Amino acid sequence: MDVNELGPHISRRFNEDLEQVRSRVLQMGGYVEQQLSQGVLALVEGDSALGEEVARGDHKVNDMEVSIDEECSRILATRSPAAFDLRLIVAIIKTITDLERIGDEAEKIGNIASRLATMERPSDRYREIKHLGRLAHQMLRDALDAFARLDASAALRNCRHDKVLDEEFDAIHRQCITFMMEDPRTIRRALDVLWVARSLERIGDHAKNICEYVIYMVYGKDVRHTSLDDVEKQLETLGRGA
Repeated sequence: MDVNELGPHISRRFNEDLEQVRSRVLQMGGYVEQQLSQGVLALVEGDSALGEEVARGDHKVNDMEVSIDEECSRILATRSPAAFDLRLIVAIIKTITDLERIGDEAEKIGNIASRLATMERPSDRYREIKHLGRLAHQMLRDALDAFARLDASAALRNCRHDKVLDEEFDAIHRQCITFMMEDPRTIRRALDVLWVARSLERIGDHAKNICEYVIYMVYGKDVRHTSLDDVEKQLETLGRGA
């Protein structure tokens, strides 16, 4: 291979490495998404075996995080990426951390679902948790979709959904407190339901984080700790300047 062929060859291999690692992030995200939906299903259906299966699956999420992180470290050491490519690697490292933490929350939900399956299910069959689970799942799915398409506008729209998730969690929190005050016999179940709701609310937070990393990838702008209205104004300015 002569010198003229070397540059394009290295560039092509580098792009293939980046695309492969991005694909692995989406695979990890798909598995975490499945863990979340199965955990909520185990709770709603009173399926102890499914809850235990979800809890056991957390080790696979951990293994995925370690493997992708090692690949990112290799790329950083051997390719010395710059500009967008460097932002992509940084965002991937942060994203898989949030996905691993979502996996941890799914594990908690699975364990609690397995425990609650031994009790008589309430008449509403955990309707509020089912609804909150759908919201969290949709936020995670939309975050992964924005990541796959590098769509900063979609990422920003998804960030706004976190407020709805927080409001639903607050409503469940108040409801559980009321139940515990009215009937002390419900305390154990209400606390477990509250822990599940808290896990779902945190999953929304992690999905929002992933969306913020997408914005960082596309525009090189760190929008953490910035109001969404300000972020929107900044993106409009950056978009006009592109």
